[in-house]
Parts: sequence; structure tokens; C-alpha cells
Amino acid sequence: MSMITIHFNAPGSPGQEAGSFQAKLGQSLMQAATRAGVEAIAADCGGSLTCATCHVYVGEAWRAALPAASAYELSMLEMTAAPRLPGSRLSCQLVATPALDGMTIELPATQY
Repeated sequence: MSMITIHFNAPGSPGQEAGSFQAKLGQSLMQAATRAGVEAIAADCGGSLTCATCHVYVGEAWRAALPAASAYELSMLEMTAAPRLPGSRLSCQLVATPALDGMTIELPATQY
């Protein structure tokens, strides 16, 4: 497997899938989403961890498959435009692995 599929829900619609995109193994979910045209992930800094415009919500069932957020990611999450929730992550810090194949993320209502 060299690609995985990530599904996403529109803001405020945790049970309604809005679409999906493919991510290459080792690629950040932010890179894959922006290349696929997912408009709700702005990614203003291009993945350099200097903004919070690639904020996503990861469902509880998938959180254990992710590495813990770094202290720097946690500090950047303090600057999200949408409310920070227990599943808040920056998609630039989430790397595609086989364990994430089929994961669903929810997009926040705004990145600004």
C-alpha cells in the first residue's frame, strides 16, 4: 500500500461525509488535502507549523492511532479560529501511515 484514504466531514456535520482524499504514505494530511482541493484546510504557512490554518478534528476512535501532539503543536492549537476540542490537531503534523487508512476527520467551521 502506497496510498491511504482519508474521509472528511463538513463543519458541524460529524455524521455526514463531505468527501475523501488520497494521501501518500509519509505525506502530511495537510499536503494531501490541499493538493486534493479541500478548501476548508487553508494551510497558510505550508506546513511549517507557524499558523493554525490546517486545524482539523480527529474522532475519538482514531486518536490512539496518532502520535501525541508535540508541545509546539499544542501551543499552536491555542491560536485556532474555531474552538479547540479534545480531537483538535494540525493536519500538517499528521503523517499518513497504514494505520490511518479510512480515518475520518471533521473540518472546522473556519480557519480564520
